[in-house]
Amino acid sequence: MPSLKDVQDKIVGVKKTSQITSAMNMVASAKLRGAQEKMENFEPYANKFNETMSTLSGGGNTDQFPLMEVRDVKNVELVVITSDRGLCGSFNSNIIQLAEKKIREYEAEGKNISIVCVGKKAFQLLKKTGNVRAQFTDIMSDFQMFNAREIAQDVATQFTNGETDKVEVIYGHFQSVAIQKPVVQDMLPITPSETDGESETETQAVGDYIYEPSTEEIMDVMQPLYLNVIIYNAMLQVGASEHAARMTAMDNATNACKDIVSDLTLVYNKARQAAVTGELMDIVGGAEALKG
Repeated sequence: MPSLKDVQDKIVGVKKTSQITSAMNMVASAKLRGAQEKMENFEPYANKFNETMSTLSGGGNTDQFPLMEVRDVKNVELVVITSDRGLCGSFNSNIIQLAEKKIREYEAEGKNISIVCVGKKAFQLLKKTGNVRAQFTDIMSDFQMFNAREIAQDVATQFTNGETDKVEVIYGHFQSVAIQKPVVQDMLPITPSETDGESETETQAVGDYIYEPSTEEIMDVMQPLYLNVIIYNAMLQVGASEHAARMTAMDNATNACKDIVSDLTLVYNKARQAAVTGELMDIVGGAEALKG
């Protein structure tokens, strides 16, 4: 049985750890509110942008736009977005597992894979594959739209130069504080929306738009912006998901520390009782020996 001093030291250490995890839980909770608010404020803009792009691309001539060129897919690029820091449970590992699954699927089909890592964890966990083409690390803690623009421009240049034929974005989608699900979203080529009977009826009900300047000129400007929106929205989702996952992980860690302290306290009490019993046995034994 461990000594009383050893058990007491362990209890003190676990209590200090519990204080740290509790503080990290509160910090993550405060950051989550800001990240979630920023994500929700951007969502209406992203939805309206997607709606406008669908309207413009649905009836336009897509052959003249390089970012909408559909080719035989031989080279696939994956933009993997994770956080820069850990201590957020399995959040980053789930994203990496999905990325590795997509890599295996495309390699089984004989396609070449390249990876753009956004976030330090993505680079640390995927560099072993040897397929990392570019990395954007140490930006997820305080990213802005210009960071998303830099990433989108890099990916779009590779596509227009013919280095890649298809681009997908893999990131953690924020569903709730308890659920952050890794998802895959198509990025390039930009695909026009297909209008069915219902959407045509809705379009007629809303009315047709007259664009000035022409649809082609507007699309030429909006397509790069559309890529920026995709990347920035994914980064916002990951930012909110990271804090939610860390808050949950630190809460679980704090509860685990409390359980450990409870168990160690029981061990300490047993050890102390055993020590007291031993001392009493020695006293009784000595007293009996003196009588004899």
